Amino acid sequence: MGRNLPAEQVEAPRSSKMDKKRKKDKKRKLAAEAEEEAAVTATVETVKSSKKKRVENEPGAGAVEAENGAEKTVAVTGKGSEDPKYAPLRSFSAAELPSQVLECCSAFARPSPIQAHAWPFLLDGRDFIGIAATGSGKTIAFGVPALMHIRKKVGGKAGKKAVPRCLVLSPTRELAQQIADVLSEAGAPCGIKSVCLYGGTKKEPQISALKSGVDIVIGTPGRMKDLIEMGVCCLNEVSFVVLDEADRMLDLGFEPEVRAILSQTSSVRQMVMFSATWPLAVHKLAQEFMDPNPIKVVIGSEDLAANHDVMQIVEVLDDRTRDSRLLALLDKYHQAQR
Repeated sequence: MGRNLPAEQVEAPRSSKMDKKRKKDKKRKLAAEAEEEAAVTATVETVKSSKKKRVENEPGAGAVEAENGAEKTVAVTGKGSEDPKYAPLRSFSAAELPSQVLECCSAFARPSPIQAHAWPFLLDGRDFIGIAATGSGKTIAFGVPALMHIRKKVGGKAGKKAVPRCLVLSPTRELAQQIADVLSEAGAPCGIKSVCLYGGTKKEPQISALKSGVDIVIGTPGRMKDLIEMGVCCLNEVSFVVLDEADRMLDLGFEPEVRAILSQTSSVRQMVMFSATWPLAVHKLAQEFMDPNPIKVVIGSEDLAANHDVMQIVEVLDDRTRDSRLLALLDKYHQAQR
């Protein structure tokens, strides 16, 4: 005869079985959710990777490139700009230029965005407008194509006195000197000489340099116009012209001088214009002196005002040590530009 067990003893085993079942169901559910989440994550990563590859492989209009660790949008416009022969350079060696010309790039791992996009067009003789911030590598962007332009013009005419074939106009003395330092160093292995013309100093050394023979003339509009009017700066053989920081040049009121100087250069010339912004005055100047279909490359935005990637350092000093510290810094950074 079976005996009756208390209700709580009967329910206990049943409750235990149900608890085990619930735990198993919960584990299966968690495992399924984990698998689903992993699958979604993998899909997202695949999409991200795919997008990244497309950006890397399509560096034309609207592409995104890294500069100083920051992403920059690159827009390229102009007739024929989509031709594969104008694909931006992945390395300096890809340009297939003589080793003497590329010597000035040996300290850099790869071209900056403006260099990578400018070289293919400039080396092909195209008129070019570059909108890029100060400090983005513009001097090498136009400097190396200028060296190649001069080498082609001079050809095998060894021993003949050099005449200016490249002109670089800059709004300020300081910028002109910086450009001259870079181009003098870059041109040395090729035997290409430069002179820098600017006001606030004696004309005689600059006149002597011009008379001795130079290939590249860099200068400010005011001093250059003076030397042209004196008959000591002849630009009729100049066929490669660069207006650097064109917006600033016009802001400073140099438009009449710029027009007068450009009228002295060869009628058959390659025009290059760099600017941090693209105001109407610069646009009109480009329309007047450039090919009707120039190439335009914008790194970042047309409304650039300054390069925010440049680190600025403020030193608070006693008045007695201020001048000596300033002189030390000027000497340090001027030497670094050479």
